[in-house]
Amino acid sequence: MMPSQASETPTFVTHLECSMTGQRYEADRIHGLSEVGRPMLVRYDLDALGAALSKQDMATRSGGFWRYREFLPVRRAENVVDLGEVMTPLIPLATIGARLGLAGGEIIVKDEGRLPTGSFKARGLALAVSMAKELGIGHLAMPTNGNAGAAMAAYARRAGMRATVFCPQDTPEINISEIALQGGEVYCVNGLINDCGKIVGEGKEATGWFDLSTLKEPYRIEGKKTMGLELAEQLGWELPDVIFYPTGGGTGMIGMWKAFAELEAIGWIGAKRPRMVAVQATGCAPIVKAFEEGAEHAELWTDAHTVAAGIRVPVAVGDFLILRAVRESGGFAIAVTDEAIMEARAEVAQEEGLLLCPEGAATYVAYKEALADGRVTPQDRCVLYNCATGLKYPMPKVERFLDRHQPVDYAAMS
Repeated sequence: MMPSQASETPTFVTHLECSMTGQRYEADRIHGLSEVGRPMLVRYDLDALGAALSKQDMATRSGGFWRYREFLPVRRAENVVDLGEVMTPLIPLATIGARLGLAGGEIIVKDEGRLPTGSFKARGLALAVSMAKELGIGHLAMPTNGNAGAAMAAYARRAGMRATVFCPQDTPEINISEIALQGGEVYCVNGLINDCGKIVGEGKEATGWFDLSTLKEPYRIEGKKTMGLELAEQLGWELPDVIFYPTGGGTGMIGMWKAFAELEAIGWIGAKRPRMVAVQATGCAPIVKAFEEGAEHAELWTDAHTVAAGIRVPVAVGDFLILRAVRESGGFAIAVTDEAIMEARAEVAQEEGLLLCPEGAATYVAYKEALADGRVTPQDRCVLYNCATGLKYPMPKVERFLDRHQPVDYAAMS
């Protein structure tokens, strides 16, 4: 919840700019993509921000990502749309780390499943919906693989807005029901998320809705940026050695990289950066292919398929920004198999009591493979992003039947 004094806090937004050309755009106006069809980035007066705010100020604040309000674009406190956001915990995988023989290093999961609607999509959509409210937009639409649509529906209804969502036909039923129950109008499409996005784009003129697709408006990046701000604060304003991030549209990767630059500019961190690792599935790995080929943009991935629906994104409008973050950081992109993802999900749950979503499990697979081939070392502190609660996803059926009319065989349970 944003504190009441937020209405007295100055905002530091100066302008927006095209992420490819640097062309400036006026703030406080409705924007989609830039004139060259690329994502827009919000820019701030960082000198003024740094002079107005200190790490000590942050230490006195409670609550979730709205605590970073000076780093965010919402100008008026009454336009903040919140659902009780929290600072998501860092959970060390100590048992697994000991088994893997880590020598001073750590595996830490940042569990984004604790946010409203059960995923890190709450960060981006809370900011996007809040800015839509501030700019007077009343009808939002987006394509989704599930969690983003659920977050948009929830925050839109909280703000009194209309939400229309399009998702692939094989989207988990729990996501479809969640969107509908939270007031969203949800349509299932016999295609992938890019097909859903095409419907949203083509319908703008006829319906008047605003397209909230990944990176097609400027503010979801700002919400996802708070993952980087929060992580830095939780680690005492030090950054880890490596971040493994499940990468579909890549908003979080782009947002965190932006956050680290802003923190350095105001003097809260130094020049050290984590090696950023984009994790995808072998059935849908356009960023991995582009990285390995040295390309600036990723080609459309045909026949995209994976059990990790959140990273089944055949083409990303911010591909060059993802690749830029990976390369500038000295990181890498890696694809893992569905079989390994599901095995890893069970492994972490059984050894650590932490139920990851498939996308989060993919980061653990990527970590193990990178540890084995030397791309990370036993001395590295590595953060894995679990992007949603594992409770949203299908699980194996387990049934042990007891007949209440028969004696219980306690010896078999001992």
